Amino acid sequence: MADNNVSEDETNMEQHETVDEMLARHRQEIKQLQNKETELKKAAAKGSKAEQKAKKKQVEEDISKLSTKLKEKQLKELASQGFSSSSSNISNVETTNERKGDIDTLVRAIAGVSVTAQQEHSKPSKSVKRREKRAKEEADREQRIKEEQSNVTSDRMVENQKLEKKLKPLGLTVSEIKPDGHCLYRAVENQLANLSGGGASPYTYQKLREMAAAYMREHKADFIPFFLSETESESESADERFEKYCREVESTAAWGGQLELGALTHCLRKHIMVFSGSFPDVEMGKEYKSGNDSSLMLSYHRHAFGLGEHYNSVVLVKNMTG
Repeated sequence: MADNNVSEDETNMEQHETVDEMLARHRQEIKQLQNKETELKKAAAKGSKAEQKAKKKQVEEDISKLSTKLKEKQLKELASQGFSSSSSNISNVETTNERKGDIDTLVRAIAGVSVTAQQEHSKPSKSVKRREKRAKEEADREQRIKEEQSNVTSDRMVENQKLEKKLKPLGLTVSEIKPDGHCLYRAVENQLANLSGGGASPYTYQKLREMAAAYMREHKADFIPFFLSETESESESADERFEKYCREVESTAAWGGQLELGALTHCLRKHIMVFSGSFPDVEMGKEYKSGNDSSLMLSYHRHAFGLGEHYNSVVLVKNMTG
């Protein structure tokens, strides 16, 4: 293998180089070594498998030696320009010749490139590529999240504006309910408390969950059709899915929806009005509607948090302002 010596003329020329010219030459030297490796590997890809394997091993050993020698040479040249572990140009890099890894770091930091074909650096090179790929994927993911959040924010603003236009002429406004999965039941609890004249609700949100589940079980025939329409499962029948659903209603933080509202309107014998900025308003339990302002008023938000449905309580503006 030919030695990578520098001629006396070249040495004299290098002594008059600027830092930028030196770095450019370093890059060119590394590129030449990479090209040399490519040519040697092509030449080694001939003969039997055993011969190819032996030639490939020899090429890798030769390139490794040349790479180390080149980096040590470049390190000395960089040091002659004042680059060292205490220089502001390189932070946290030890330039000790006894540690080859530090030589690699220094040359990469200054020259901006490295000989990636070297056998002992093939695995780290692949690792770097994997990290770069993961970093790019994470950056793309973050960008998508930002875009989605931007869209959600925009949709939420539009939804809230439309809802406000509905409520304001009626002297109503939204009273925020905690978004913890119990929002439907907490909103109903808040409404019952308001109807009691500012006192406590006769039912907690947990009790309302239990009441809704009990009503659904007692009137199974009214609710089971919603579960028959689902895709049949080999392991669960419609009855089993229905019972599982009821257990979730009464004992978990599963979000409530129209089925649960339907059950509650009969449990409480109350007319329920649901306002929305995204959909037509919904009335439930019209048979319980009376003229004494005893209706329960909720608001449905499709884009509240970007996580799914949310319910708030709707109250008179004067109740909010005191």
